[in-house]
Amino acid sequence: MNKPYSFNEEQMNGIVEEIYTNIVKECEKLKKDTNCPNEQVVALLSVIASNFAPIIEHKKN
Repeated sequence: MNKPYSFNEEQMNGIVEEIYTNIVKECEKLKKDTNCPNEQVVALLSVIASNFAPIIEHKKN
C-alpha cells in the first residue's frame, strides 16, 4: 500500500497555490473564449485528472 502524500506548508503556500491560481485563470479564459458552460470545464478537468489516476487492474477469479 502506498503511503499517503500531502504537500508541506511551504509548498501549499508556494507552488501549489500558484498552480491552482493558474488553472482557475486558464479555465476562466477557456469559458470566456469559447462561451462553454461550467460543465464542459468540469469534463475537461476530469479528463486531465484521469491522466494522473493510478491504473487499477481488475483481478479475474
